[in-house]
Formats: sequence, C-alpha cells, structure tokens
Amino acid sequence: MIKTYLEKWRVPGVRNPKPVVAVLRLQGVIGTMGGPARRGLNAASLVRSIERAFSLSNLKAVALQINSPGGSPAQSSLIFKRIRAMALEKDVPVFAFAEDVAASGGYMLACAADEIYADESSVIGSIGVISAGFGFVDLMEKAGVERRVHTAGKSKSMLDPFQKEKPQDVKRLKSLQGDIYEMFTDLVKSRRGEKLQGSDDKLFSGEFWTGKRALKYGLIDGIGELTSVMQERYGDKIVFRPIAERKSWLTERLGVQAGPRVDVNSWAGELFAAIEERALWTRYGL
Repeated sequence: MIKTYLEKWRVPGVRNPKPVVAVLRLQGVIGTMGGPARRGLNAASLVRSIERAFSLSNLKAVALQINSPGGSPAQSSLIFKRIRAMALEKDVPVFAFAEDVAASGGYMLACAADEIYADESSVIGSIGVISAGFGFVDLMEKAGVERRVHTAGKSKSMLDPFQKEKPQDVKRLKSLQGDIYEMFTDLVKSRRGEKLQGSDDKLFSGEFWTGKRALKYGLIDGIGELTSVMQERYGDKIVFRPIAERKSWLTERLGVQAGPRVDVNSWAGELFAAIEERALWTRYGL
C-alpha cells in the first residue's frame, strides 16, 4: 500500500533521471605557453575539470572534444594518465571526438578514450616526436653581440640557440626523442591493440591522415560527431553537461587573467611562443 501511494505521487524524472554525458573540451596546443597571456592545455589546469567530469550524477560516459595539434609530450602523457585513472576509478566509458585535428599529442589525448570518432576531414595521426627551434648565431655576429655563457657541467648549454649546433648535442637530443617515441608508440599499441591495421613503419612514421583514411588504419573507430553518436548509444533523452574550466574570482569579477603580469621584457618569449604555436597548426593545413 505504501509503495502504491509513493508511485501515485512520484514526481516525473526524480526516480528515473535522464542519463548524463559529461563533455570535456580539449582545445589548443598542449603545454605551458610563453606567458600568462598565452595558455595551453596542461595537466595542472585540467585536473579539476577532469575530476568534475567523472563526478556527475547518473553519468553514463565522458566525451572528449579534441582539437589539438599536439605539443608537450610530458603534459600529453600526464593528461592521458589522469583521464584513464578517473575512468578506471569510476568505471565510466570515455569517447573521443576529433574536430579539426587530433595529431601528435592531440592523438595521445584521444587514446585516453575507449572509442575514437572523427569527421571525414579531420586530421589524425602524426605519431612521432619533433623538436624545433631557432639559431641566431649569424644575426648576433652581424649585430656585434657577444654571447657569454658560464656553466658547471659540460651539457648545461646544450642546443643553445645563440651558439653553433654541436653534433654531440644533436646525438643526445636524438636519444631523448627515441625514449619519448618508444613511449608514444607503446601507448598507442596498448590502447588500440588489434584495431590497428598497417605496419609500424607506416603508422608510426609521423605521417597523418584524414579521418576517412585513419579509420582504414584503425586509428579511430568510426566517422561521427558527438551528439549523434552519444544519442545513438544512450538514447534521445541523453543530457549533455559541458565541463567548463573554473575561473578565478579575479577573472570572473574583473575579466582579467590572474597570475604574473606581462611586462615589456617578456615580449620576445611571447612572440616566439606565438610563432611556434602557429607553426604547429600550420603543419596540418590549419
């Protein structure tokens, strides 16, 4: 009798809440950029958002919206590990949806998902390691500027852009890249497993493909976008909950970014960071 009474006065939607999908957007270059005026994706700034995404009530899945050309291998790995740790702890499936590009470190983030989807024209792959910089030796000579460096440790000035490149420095860099490359390829193999179709020389050459070709190589699971794929999986009544990065009190009140002030002495770092960031996007035709 009590059960019948409760069912009679049951408020619709209370006992049977709609299924929820948390949407976590991962947009931009991965790493700490040139200064507070330029913010990249990094583990420290994302940890709270990731935890909130996996803590929603009636959560069915977490969807990653990825639009990133890559960046820092370490930050890519840290973000990947945090997402996987939360997925295992909460026993919640993760889906990745590539937009313009999920390449290099951006593809590593996608591998945190149990399934990866992309548009036909998305850029996918670039599984490899790259290091780029600038050399100003000739410019300094023409300007009559003398570089003075004093170190304790023969490798402390490795790859100094104001000095001529040394073969031993390049050799050490190649060794570091080899370790990172091995970690990256092992990660992709462990996550994609038998889905991968193609030789290592093809898949892990640093080459990248459209979503259509990436599907052929097993780098993604299907062509599709977030809303339609999630509705097909969990029904039309699914509720999407975007997880926005929480701003500081100062940012919300005054509309400024809290943190160290940008002064005129940092303009060079900001400039080169902007050039490097633009080069990463341009590499994929974006």
